[in-house]
Amino acid sequence: MTCHRDVLLGMCQDVCEGMQYLERNKFIHRDLAARNCLVNANHVVKVSDFGMARYVIDDEYISSSGAKFPIKWSSPEVFHFKKYSSKSDVWSFGVLMWEVFTEGKMPFESKSNSEVVREISEGNRLYRPYLAPYTVYKVMYSCWHEVCCFYCLVILLYCILHF
Repeated sequence: MTCHRDVLLGMCQDVCEGMQYLERNKFIHRDLAARNCLVNANHVVKVSDFGMARYVIDDEYISSSGAKFPIKWSSPEVFHFKKYSSKSDVWSFGVLMWEVFTEGKMPFESKSNSEVVREISEGNRLYRPYLAPYTVYKVMYSCWHEVCCFYCLVILLYCILHF
């Protein structure tokens, strides 16, 4: 069953609002992905699985060496330096949006983790999903290229959804 684009965007907005709440309260999630969200029958989405979440005073957390993390949802500073922040959560949110607009495809589906690290390090990004209008893809893309915060993303998504 294919969802209407506005439903998909509304789902992304729900996640973004949840992440804005975490960011405002100085938490980083560190494992934001569609698999870690709960969806009800009305398509309301809640962020879940806080097993990797951390409270941060200065918006940065350096993980210990040997810690496992989801490469395909991770920003370059995570897989190169194990450095997490609300900005790395924003990166993961862009990947989550991609998952939503592909109706659940695996990001970089046929690539190994080492291939993903190389591709991202070379500047390659996920393609625009068929169901994502250009304006929605621009939001995804900005998560992977610009210094952005969830507050700004909530406003952007609201404007796309309501205007």
